Amino acid sequence: MLLSKARSFSASLSNSKQITLTFIPAPSVQDGAFCFFSNVNNMKAALSIIRYKNAAIPFGWFSMALFRLPLYFNRRISFFKLMGTGLNGTFDIKPDIKTWAILVVYKNGQEAQKADNLYLGKFIQSWFSLFAKEQFSILLEPIAGHGLWDGRNVFGELAHQSDHKGMTATLTRATIRPSKLLSFWKNVAPVAKNMKSADGYLFSVGIGEVPWLKQATFSVWRSMDQMKAFAYKQMEHAEVIKKTRKENWYKEDMFVRFSISDTYGTTKGINPLNINP
Repeated sequence: MLLSKARSFSASLSNSKQITLTFIPAPSVQDGAFCFFSNVNNMKAALSIIRYKNAAIPFGWFSMALFRLPLYFNRRISFFKLMGTGLNGTFDIKPDIKTWAILVVYKNGQEAQKADNLYLGKFIQSWFSLFAKEQFSILLEPIAGHGLWDGRNVFGELAHQSDHKGMTATLTRATIRPSKLLSFWKNVAPVAKNMKSADGYLFSVGIGEVPWLKQATFSVWRSMDQMKAFAYKQMEHAEVIKKTRKENWYKEDMFVRFSISDTYGTTKGINPLNINP
């Protein structure tokens, strides 16, 4: 509500004196971890995809428990998730046991300027150096979205729409009601296959906290318009969106759009976004 008032107040003055005021809610602490709300232009997040060597697959599993402590005490990070990945790069009932993901949100976006220096800590980076075959990191700036993650507004107060036109990443995540699991997995498989052949599609990865129940897809598109064309004009996808609402599949969900600030490393031998290869 404060941000909506700030926008209207800024508009009323901009025609005369070009004055802009922004109201920023104060930081808060929820469930023992920081939840920091700030101007969306200053907030940064990062997603790292780590593919382990064949001989080091057990260390990938182990890292999901081991990394919680250093990330929890990392003063630069306000929120994090350690997640597994789907085998085919999107929602997938079969996990990719070689590949794992870390999502972090920074308290101060100014601290995260390059994707090759994500402040995950020396211990975690040393772990990757020893056991990982590849690491691909994407530095993100949230620009629009809605919904909650574990009851929290982890990316701050976002507008529902953005005038951003360029390369766009999207994160769609949900906690699926156990009674709706069959309907969910039956309907999302065809949509996932269609996404990879859609106009403007560049990259995607399926990520999840809890197998089959807490799932997300992160995808990158050449432009905002191409992403919207798939989301709202592709028939199968539009039908699934209607079903999620009508049949109440989700206990909690979130949809966020991002601009991409930087990338680092490779996944499956390439940088699929061709930014700083």
